[in-house]
Amino acid sequence: MDFDLRDVRGQLAVLWTLVLATGTAAMVIAATPPAGSWMESRTGETELLPQIKGMTDLARQAVRPRVRTDDRAPVASVSAPEGFSWGVNTFLQHEVGEARRARVTRMVAETGFTWIRQPMPWQDVEIHGRGDYEDRRNHPPRSAWYKYDTIVRQAEAHGLEVVFRLDNPPAWTRAGGDGVGVQAPPDEPADFAAFAKAVADRYKGRVRYYQIWNEPNIYPEWGEQPVSPEAYAELLAVAAGSIRSVDPDAVIVLAAMAATTAYAGDTEPGGNLNDLIYLQRLYDAGAAEWFDVLAVQGYGLWSGPLDRRMHPLVLNFGRARYVRDLMVRNGDGATPMWISEMNWNTVPLDRPAPFGRVAPDEQGRFLIQAFRRIEDEWPWLTLANVWYFKRARPDWEERDDPQAWFRLMDHNGKPAQAWYDLYHWFGFRRDAQGSSNPP
Repeated sequence: MDFDLRDVRGQLAVLWTLVLATGTAAMVIAATPPAGSWMESRTGETELLPQIKGMTDLARQAVRPRVRTDDRAPVASVSAPEGFSWGVNTFLQHEVGEARRARVTRMVAETGFTWIRQPMPWQDVEIHGRGDYEDRRNHPPRSAWYKYDTIVRQAEAHGLEVVFRLDNPPAWTRAGGDGVGVQAPPDEPADFAAFAKAVADRYKGRVRYYQIWNEPNIYPEWGEQPVSPEAYAELLAVAAGSIRSVDPDAVIVLAAMAATTAYAGDTEPGGNLNDLIYLQRLYDAGAAEWFDVLAVQGYGLWSGPLDRRMHPLVLNFGRARYVRDLMVRNGDGATPMWISEMNWNTVPLDRPAPFGRVAPDEQGRFLIQAFRRIEDEWPWLTLANVWYFKRARPDWEERDDPQAWFRLMDHNGKPAQAWYDLYHWFGFRRDAQGSSNPP
């Protein structure tokens, strides 16, 4: 291809003029509070220097190709009720006893959430072998379905839609047992298909939404082996086919890929593979016919939800727009998108912060801003789930796992500030009966 070096120099001159002008203007106006708020609305940053850097990043963005999201294109309706909804991730299977599960479910509904994304670990249902649904780990034995039956019943009682996340195979499904990774896929996809079919058959008419796996593009979610979009596509196809065979109204949700800029995950064990590359390979493998909803993760990490900077090698809340662009380019613009997990981390200052860090009083504000941005700007995204409501015990705190600081409540039910913020915001929404202008 022929090109004129003078044109390249001219474009670079324009770019650096934009960058310098933007940075200078940002420094001049940043001293006034309204200007700071405006820059936060563009960069998602709350401090002055990151805001100025963010504005220069946005200036550089002006010369890159625009993301195609086709915001006016119709999107298939798979949700009930219609329109945008908010949910939360729960771990109700860990709550001891039906009374505690009922209490936590009631608290979720009273907060204002209308959906729950709830794990159904395969290893907790077919514990001892294929087709064996008795739990003999404790005495006396009982049905392995029992706790999940109560979860569904209590969700129904409180008007909550359930998304069951199906993953975590039992050790008997792999010749290497748990030695190849407790989250590694089964040796035989047909075993997973049989499990998925049994779940859908049991809850037909009560649960419609099934998510197949979680973050299969990163370690350790695919076990001690290289990740494989093609192998996941096969697992998705057999699971979706078996679910649809017993419940034609079921909605199949693609696993949410972890946002990552890594590239080595498909060539060596313990690695991660870029989420956009992974998704494109899923489309190339023909996976589109086997899911009704494409899911993403919505972690803001080191900036807020209003960050409008777009770069393939930068991870922020707006990365969902790159995924939408990929969907449109693959002719899949009519498929809705959901966020499986979304939050900002409040890990204390004396701990490592691999997921970023915000002040406790910022967490709820960011979540509300994220909900509002989705409603206002992303009509193709119809459900967002907060990560997470609470754990049954302080296991993550005991391991010093920073995931503990995504919680809305601690294991004893003590709310974080973000819970109060969401509770009042959801309450305003209810009182206003769908007002489009919440505070």
